[in-house]
Amino acid sequence: MGGIQDNSLILLSPQSVLHEIFGYEQFRGPQAAIVDQVIAGGDALVLMPTGGGKSLCYQIPAIARQRAGHGVAIVVSPLIALMHDQVGALHEAGVEAEFLNSTLSGEQANAVEKRMLRGDVTLVYAAPERLTTPRFLALLDSLYERGKLSLFAIDEAHCVSQWGHDFRPEYRALTVLHERYAAVPRIALTATADAITREDIVERLQLEKARRFISSFDRPNIGYTIVEKKDATTQLLRFIEREHEGEAGIVYCQSRKRVEEIAQTLSRQGIKALPYHAGLDADVRQANQDRFLRDEGVVMVATIAFGMGIDKPDVRFVAHLDMPKNIEGYYQETGRAGRDGLPAAAWMTYGLQDVVNQRRMIDESPAGEDFKQVMRGKLDALLALAEATDCRRVRLLGYFGEILPAAGPSQGGHGPLGGQGEPAVPTGGARYSCGNCDNCISPPEIWDGTDAARKLLSTIYRVQQQSGISFGAGHVMDILRGKKTEKVAQFRHDQLSTFGIGAGFSEPQLRGVLRQLIATGALAVDGQAFNTLKLTDGSRAVLKGETPVQLRESVSLPADARRRKGGAKATPPAVAAGLTHEGQARFAALKAWRAEVARAHNLPAYVIFHDATLAAIAALAPRSLVDLQGISGLGSKKLEAYGGEVLRVVAGA
Repeated sequence: MGGIQDNSLILLSPQSVLHEIFGYEQFRGPQAAIVDQVIAGGDALVLMPTGGGKSLCYQIPAIARQRAGHGVAIVVSPLIALMHDQVGALHEAGVEAEFLNSTLSGEQANAVEKRMLRGDVTLVYAAPERLTTPRFLALLDSLYERGKLSLFAIDEAHCVSQWGHDFRPEYRALTVLHERYAAVPRIALTATADAITREDIVERLQLEKARRFISSFDRPNIGYTIVEKKDATTQLLRFIEREHEGEAGIVYCQSRKRVEEIAQTLSRQGIKALPYHAGLDADVRQANQDRFLRDEGVVMVATIAFGMGIDKPDVRFVAHLDMPKNIEGYYQETGRAGRDGLPAAAWMTYGLQDVVNQRRMIDESPAGEDFKQVMRGKLDALLALAEATDCRRVRLLGYFGEILPAAGPSQGGHGPLGGQGEPAVPTGGARYSCGNCDNCISPPEIWDGTDAARKLLSTIYRVQQQSGISFGAGHVMDILRGKKTEKVAQFRHDQLSTFGIGAGFSEPQLRGVLRQLIATGALAVDGQAFNTLKLTDGSRAVLKGETPVQLRESVSLPADARRRKGGAKATPPAVAAGLTHEGQARFAALKAWRAEVARAHNLPAYVIFHDATLAAIAALAPRSLVDLQGISGLGSKKLEAYGGEVLRVVAGA
């Protein structure tokens, strides 16, 4: 039997670890309960939003259990960069931590393994691929036999699920942890998982008996804006220049080519922008990521290959120039903004082509029909969020099965995936407003698109009936609006009874109708025939007028202005906005000093101190080490290491 179970050996309380090592006075949300569960030897499944403090949920138990003689904690982490930064942060806090990955030489890896066997290290970070190798399992066997395996922490646990947005097949092999080391507690953590993904995590990792901790998914500091795509590059430039000039941000694009183009365009406009995608040389990718993490005001333009595990706290915006595949991906990616709790923005452009592309990728996938059906359901939920005319936050949280406290019980059923469907609405029927999304700041005008939808579907039917072939969206709209193009004349589509009967509808209106028809399955896109439109079984109810089509007016052009009116611009010094003139000077001096220390240690600046800690120091204007005690984020090791320098910088500012 392996694993020490005598809880009386635990001498270091979680509260003392939190205060003395990490410099925080109290736990947030369910952190205390999670820590107690794992310290006592129990398993846990933790769903907590980005920036919610997931790392402390396993780091504190690891420290407490190691002090009590339970040995080393193993942290499964999917990214080398994340391992490096987290180990660096633990070293800064005075915790013995190591990582085992491909950046180490054989000699260095051997040295880490020997430290593990001697009991000289508290946490070791490793990728799932390494953890399941015979060599590493033999090392774990040796530790387990001596009762020196403290716990397993499985970070980014959604990677184990085929329904998750970052599926990593190698995570499936982590079942070996329960089968081989049953007495060792396991904690699986993720920031994003809907109901079906949660159940998959539980089944794949054999966590049926684990206690579940599901925090609120709400990130109230993030403002959500979704605009209709017209000229996405110009829209993005306007958004950054008006609201986030000089600030750090992430711009997501679907293709590598698009990433390169946008990065170059932003750079030409004087914005510090860098590209990141899997096609770049590994050294270039690493250098760009390091600059993003260590420099201020850098905008990373990337595919979804970038972002998992990025802990940079002062990302002020995340922009999507192309629509993601599902709400989990959208939530995970937008959640990289505002980790410090200060105002941040999630901004996205989307259009008809986004809907067409996502539908086509699902339909042309070699996956089975059951899998495709789930993916269509997930895409539908995201499309519903994009087309929503009510509070986006309510819809976003409703997807994960969460109802905002002020909203009362849901008025709609859950979707096929669980936790999805119509959003919750306030009791009494009043419109709920979060006050921090575009729909709540400036409610859109609604129009009845039922008539336009019927005319579009009727036109498609008559075109197919006359010509025997299908056509794309642009041509169908030209017919409906009565535009006599060469193509219309060539196929004599000006002779159709529907020619010109939709002249009163604008192109943006008709594109909105088409998006919703495709989103609801009342219209299909044939990817094998040049993205042409074809009717479906669901078309009949719309044609008969049995299914209403309610849409938002096209509002993409003034959307940025509306967001600006809705709240003050979030800038990096926002955390120090309440400081006096002298305090601002101290804050600037402390940031400059922190940058020097970070460069010397080859770490991101926030690993040394967060902006909030520097602002608290600048406000206090301490004169002695005693004055520094109790400042949030300033643990005993950091006080010892940097206290004197901090006092010197403050005195000289």
